[in-house]
Amino acid sequence: MAPGGDMMFQIVPIFIGIVFVIVISFILFSIIKGVGEWSKNNQSPVINVRAKVLAKRTAVRGGGETRAYSQYFVTFEVDSGDRMELKVKDTEYGMLVEGDQGELNFQGSRYLGFVRHSREVHM
Repeated sequence: MAPGGDMMFQIVPIFIGIVFVIVISFILFSIIKGVGEWSKNNQSPVINVRAKVLAKRTAVRGGGETRAYSQYFVTFEVDSGDRMELKVKDTEYGMLVEGDQGELNFQGSRYLGFVRHSREVHM
């Protein structure tokens, strides 16, 4: 038997172990990050401000060998001129139109709702 023949049986288990640790670390990091954001949002006050819908965008995740899903984001501009992008549900995304003005309700980075001010139509 060649002297280096057993080396493969020593390296492969170490490599598999390293990959396993990296995958588990990534999963734990994602869970901790999600719980941290959830906790921060819960500790933030609920804020209701006048705002305008500036832009809308989607982000498609997955596809190929996995199920694809879309995330929906809306950028709002409040009266102070500050802008914020919030993740919204698909039903809310479809109801909002760029240029809409109304009352934005949010808590931290959590979108809670938007009540549109009606526009008067002059003919």
